[in-house]
Parts: sequence; C-alpha cells; structure tokens
Amino acid sequence: MSVFVYKRYDFALLLSACLVLAGCSTNRYAKTNKQYTEQVKALAAEISQQLPPPLPAPTATYDSLMDTVVFSPRIARREQPWVGTINFNLRKPNYVVIHHTAQDSLEQTLHTFTVPHTQVSAHYVIGRDGQVYQLLNDYLRGWHAGAGKWGNVTDLNSVSLGIELDNNGNEPFPDAQIYSLLQLLEKLKTTYRIPAANFLAHGDIAPTRKNDPSVLFPWEKLAERGFGLWPDKHLEEPPANFNPRDALRIIGYDISDLNAAIVAFKRRYIQQDLSPELTPHDLQVLYNLYLKY
Repeated sequence: MSVFVYKRYDFALLLSACLVLAGCSTNRYAKTNKQYTEQVKALAAEISQQLPPPLPAPTATYDSLMDTVVFSPRIARREQPWVGTINFNLRKPNYVVIHHTAQDSLEQTLHTFTVPHTQVSAHYVIGRDGQVYQLLNDYLRGWHAGAGKWGNVTDLNSVSLGIELDNNGNEPFPDAQIYSLLQLLEKLKTTYRIPAANFLAHGDIAPTRKNDPSVLFPWEKLAERGFGLWPDKHLEEPPANFNPRDALRIIGYDISDLNAAIVAFKRRYIQQDLSPELTPHDLQVLYNLYLKY
C-alpha cells in the first residue's frame, strides 16, 4: 500500500472521528428531543381517541308514598353512537409569566429543563446575548408557575406561557436580551391576543416563594409596548376610604400573606424600598394601578 493510500486512509478515519464528535456536540439534547417527540405523540393519540357513547337518561321511579321521584342510572348500551362536534380548536394561553433563571449560565438552565428529576420547564429561554430557545410548544402545559395564584386563577400552568431570562438574579438584564424579549412578547400578544394586564412576574403569582425577575428588570419599558401595566406619571392621593389590601386583591395578588404581597408589588412597581410597609407614594402608585382594573 502506498504512502498516499495510508495518508488518505488516516484522513478518512480522522474525518469520521470529527463527524462523530461534531454529531455529539450538535446533538447534545438528541435523547431528550426524542423523548419530547414521543410525549407529544402520546398526547396527540390521547386527544384523537373516539369519544365515549352517551350516558343514557336515568330511570325515574317513585317511593312508596308516591311523592318523591328517585332517579337511578341506566346501563349504557354500546350500540349507541358517540357524537363529536365540529366546532372547536386548540385552547390558547392567556397569560405570560416572566422569570429569571437564578443560575449562572444558559447551559446550566437548559440542563435543568432537560433532566426528569427537576420537574420544571418553561416554554422559552432567552440568553444574555438575546438568543431565544423554544423548549415547548405554546399549546402544551409547561411546569413553570408551580402553585402560583393570580386572582381566581389557581392553575396558571394551564393558561400561561413561561419565559425564563438567563440571569442570576443579581445582575442587570442586557439590552440584547430585553430586545429579544420584546420581539417575542409582541409575537405572543398578537398571536394569542393576550391582554396587557396579563403579563406577570413570577414573584407576582408566588409572593411568598419567588422574587423573580429582580428589581433590575425594566417593567416600565415593557409596559410602554403594552406588556403589563405601569402607573401614570401624575399620581393623585387616594381617598380616605381607600383599602390597600382590597386593591392588591383586585389587581390579582394573593393577600393571604399581606406582607409578601406588598413586597411583590413594590418589587415590580416601586423597585427601590422592598419593605412590607406602604409609604404615601406607594399608596398613590397602588391607587393609580387599582383604577386600571
């Protein structure tokens, strides 16, 4: 065998090795991506199942005094046809919950969301450089809101989209990251017609457990684009009978722990003093926002 053949053979081996390594690096999440696809197929098969036959009308009988009707169920007959309506579509998300990851890198967050024992996920993750990862179809239920509550909504995972910002909780949010967030929010708001008031912080819906995004998050900039509400520049004194507890509840906060609700409110709208006391200025802000609901 000539030297040229040996060199060509060695080059082929080297190229094959590089391709294998490249495949490993570019398909780091191949295993979890495959599992994602399998879970989606299982859900699709579940909602494609034939509906059950109708439950028959109950049998009416009278008691011994002939003055009380007693209903008892009949046994369903298998030959009765099921009936499916043709008027339906997919349920749409109606809230967006914004988080910070409280982790040190994008890779760490992606790992957290792709291992089973963490039991957490989000629909989107936005890196510090503005790169956007979609981890979950918008119509699927993510596990990002936990036991959060907003108004009378106690299962926010079922009605919301979760967006995680790569941020350790103690650093500013880079301009590129906020730019990508604004573009994504515009798309989501337009697609699903999400009301401005329904863009929330994780800390809003879980005031006793969560504090994200931090006070460094630019909520005013988001509100200018219609993603969340913000107090007016000109504030007025609330009336003497103004009840801040009721105002927080009407806005949506869970007031079972009033101090935690006040801190969550101030983290988003005051962004300075995070004590659980409401100053005269805080009350003016709260009253102004209360009037928007």
